[in-house]
Amino acid sequence: MPWEISSEKSVYLQLIDVIKQKIMSGEYQPGQRLPSVRELAADAAVNPNTMQRALTELEREGLLYTQRTSGRFVSEDAGMIDGLRMTGAEQKAREFYLEMVQNGLSADEIRRLLEKAIAEEAKQ
Repeated sequence: MPWEISSEKSVYLQLIDVIKQKIMSGEYQPGQRLPSVRELAADAAVNPNTMQRALTELEREGLLYTQRTSGRFVSEDAGMIDGLRMTGAEQKAREFYLEMVQNGLSADEIRRLLEKAIAEEAKQ
């Protein structure tokens, strides 16, 4: 997932979201060492202090941990990561559903659209 930072919300909150997404998608594996703060900041084109703030928050949440001489690592708690993945998926599903209802679709129409998308994706 690329670092796409916009002016819509606080930069450090967007960094948290991107790092969480990288953890949920498996780009950052449980127990994997993360690049340094400076490397991550350079990749995201943000100030290292802002990246540090995001990483500190992720540590507070338990998704990352620090080993004093070795750096920061992704939590090895698979249950926590799976919970994060499911919570994120439920939120996205709810947002999608509400948007489709606002567009005038019924629950059955939305279900058919999803089933069609799943079937088409399975063919690929």
